[in-house]
Amino acid sequence: MFNPQHFISRQSLVTIVLLFCTLYTVQSFAKSNDLDYLPKEQNYNSAIPLPADILGYPVGTWHVRHDQLVNYMYALAEASDRVTIKEIGRTHEQRPLLLLTITSPSNQSNIDQLRTDHVARIDDGKPAPADAPLIINMGYSVHGNEPSGANASMLVAYHLAASNGAEVQKLLNENIILLDPALNPDGLSRFAQWANSHKGKTLVSDKLHREHREHWPSGRTNHYWFDLNRDWLLLTHPESRARITQFHQWRPHVLTDFHEMGTDSTYFFQPGISSRKNPWTPDTNVTLTAALGDFHAKALDGQKQLYFTQESFDDFYYGKGSTYPDAHGSIGILFEQASSRGHLQDSVNGLLSFPDTIQNQVTTSLSTFAGSLANKSAILAYQKQFYSDTQKLIKDDKINAFVIQGSRDQSRFERVQEILSSHQIDFSMVSKNTQVESLELQANNALVVSLDQAQYRLIRSLFSERQRFTDNTFYDVSNWNLPLAFNLNYSPLSKSEMRKLSTVKSVERKIAQTTLDANAYAFAFEWHDYKAPALLQHLLTNKVQVRVAGADFTAEVAAASSIVSRDFSKGAIVIPMALQQPTNLLDILSTQAKKLNINLYNVASGLTSKGIDLGSRQFAAVTLPKVLLIGGKGTSQYEVGEIWHYLDTRVGLPATLLDLSDLNDVDIAEYTHLVFASGSYTTVNDDTTAAIKEWVRKGGVLIGQKSAVSWFSQQKWIDNDVIATSKVDDAFTTKGLSFGDKDAFAAKKLIAGAVYRADVDLSHPLMFGFEDDDLPLFKTTNMVMKASNNPFNEVATYQEKPLVAGYTADELQKLIGKTTAIVAKPLGNGVVIGFVDNIHFRGYWDGTSKLMANSLYMSPLIE
Repeated sequence: MFNPQHFISRQSLVTIVLLFCTLYTVQSFAKSNDLDYLPKEQNYNSAIPLPADILGYPVGTWHVRHDQLVNYMYALAEASDRVTIKEIGRTHEQRPLLLLTITSPSNQSNIDQLRTDHVARIDDGKPAPADAPLIINMGYSVHGNEPSGANASMLVAYHLAASNGAEVQKLLNENIILLDPALNPDGLSRFAQWANSHKGKTLVSDKLHREHREHWPSGRTNHYWFDLNRDWLLLTHPESRARITQFHQWRPHVLTDFHEMGTDSTYFFQPGISSRKNPWTPDTNVTLTAALGDFHAKALDGQKQLYFTQESFDDFYYGKGSTYPDAHGSIGILFEQASSRGHLQDSVNGLLSFPDTIQNQVTTSLSTFAGSLANKSAILAYQKQFYSDTQKLIKDDKINAFVIQGSRDQSRFERVQEILSSHQIDFSMVSKNTQVESLELQANNALVVSLDQAQYRLIRSLFSERQRFTDNTFYDVSNWNLPLAFNLNYSPLSKSEMRKLSTVKSVERKIAQTTLDANAYAFAFEWHDYKAPALLQHLLTNKVQVRVAGADFTAEVAAASSIVSRDFSKGAIVIPMALQQPTNLLDILSTQAKKLNINLYNVASGLTSKGIDLGSRQFAAVTLPKVLLIGGKGTSQYEVGEIWHYLDTRVGLPATLLDLSDLNDVDIAEYTHLVFASGSYTTVNDDTTAAIKEWVRKGGVLIGQKSAVSWFSQQKWIDNDVIATSKVDDAFTTKGLSFGDKDAFAAKKLIAGAVYRADVDLSHPLMFGFEDDDLPLFKTTNMVMKASNNPFNEVATYQEKPLVAGYTADELQKLIGKTTAIVAKPLGNGVVIGFVDNIHFRGYWDGTSKLMANSLYMSPLIE
């Protein structure tokens, strides 16, 4: 069991830190040699190449590109028998994701067995022997424009590969280092190009210099402009999926996450604010983090560097690199270095050079090794304690499992299963039709997640509906409930309820019916499936004529050798044979439907037994969308990226990205849809706003999100008024507050990320394909939009008590209840659509992302 006596004494701490981190004096602007960053008297192996030997210059002279970083790491692995290198995946831009395993040659020869034994002990809750290796995972620069970490990774890797010092040999003989040199290769390369292309022979430190004012989009994000540090839990991107796979293969004891912050800051290391940790994270995690923090402090003291800890940052959201490990008995540690955002910049603390920033990341990398080694027995004991404490929580929990009810959308349900599986969360499928509470569970279309498993804490957070917290200030989101994100009904199960269910471990995936009859009157498919828009887009791209149903109908369809009646819902897509020109129509249809696993039906007649006939005027023609998506400076790179990612990767639609600065100079007449994410649109001139209004009147579809909807309201393109920020502020009182309450008061007026529920109009075309008349929305803004006097334009309205999960002050909940969430106003022959919330939040909130597809393809039915 864990014992506080396992911690190293402070006197011993000083000695060990000095052994690991006795460095040369930091120079102001540049290092003349890579060794200037590293400890003295290491007797480095001359056969191991320094970074400068591969780059052609010392680290920090230029910002390293990812390809240069890769070249160096492969050269290091080739030269050293302590280092192996593995490509664990590829980014969107096809850059390799690398993981280096660094340990002694004898450990390398037995590495698979060491890993297997370590993971087995964790799974079984067995204590680790004193000589078991620590697994220390070093991760650098998940934000590409925070490059000091990635540049430092080369020096740290060299030090471990080449040093013959006693401390390094002991570290590697007894432990295993995993090193991820760049968690965001695409962003890192984008920023390196920016910084290097603006560097002169004489460095410019002026904050206004172009080098320090990176243009939109920043290198912080990946290819689709997502923040990968928020994706560890959501797994929207290949970088995250590759990394999580390795995390679970290794289950490291310690995982580091090296970042940068504002130029006028100093250096931060965790622990952060203790009251803001996730409630499912044990207090011992914070204690161990603080024990390692003593080593960082001593190392930075030795360099006379300013730093702080136990401030600002929290450990609440399990989707970040420094917090995801905390849910698994590992110790995640965040480091934040003041950023030079280039090669040299003025700061309140004096000139800050790029080499200075790299130096601090090297220093705390080495202090991480020192602290881990010194506290090894405590760290080993903690993983056993974590297991034992988790077992007690499971035993005491009145909830035995959660059940998630499937829907008619098989693809969305399957993605939930993929996320659970990626996080090593076990689940089973309901095998017999059963009713639980208000849920009608169908065999093979409902899954059960038992809490009696190692991932108990993570599961509890994925199903959390907590609304009140010890500290209601959040650095990031306050909820990330999985079934709510996917708009799937769910329920907790007691032990007695669980016993009533019949389950099986897995079922075979349902294979869609895609066999087509060339003599059919028409073909049809439902709109419920998440991938239906991708099939429709494919058909339109191939010049297939399609119609969308504005009402329900029952048609005769061929099934095997017979004709049967089948009900189709509003939004169903029909392909009448009479209108088709492509000679390879059946191949176009069946190939893509099979790929997407969507059922196609052979319709035998245009006469229906119920509802509208196939020639009805309530069937609207759908044309190929030509979408103009506004991005650039003044817009949210995250939200624009989320929309682009959805249209590109989920729908297959080639949207045109246009900078906001160019909007006043272009003709939008050829586009069918114009999309605005959150942003500031004060630069759009009167002529352009008039042109947009006229474009809508002629049939254009204008789509906006969050603050863009407020702009729509100001232009009178919708009838809904947005409450002024001052009115929102008036809902809060400052009576009895002091200066020290200022930050908490400001946080109270924010919605950092909570789930709200809205009542929706299922008869409205924007809601076609949805099954329930209420919808979970992810709210990240305190914007309040009043309802208009026209109920036909009000697509969704927040419920009177709208908060479902996460934190929102009571004052804001009262303001938001019964106000408008989604509006669609016809204007001439076109329509203006507004979403108060982010419908694509981090590529994870699949329960609402289809609203964008409906805005594109169902808009002809909005009269």
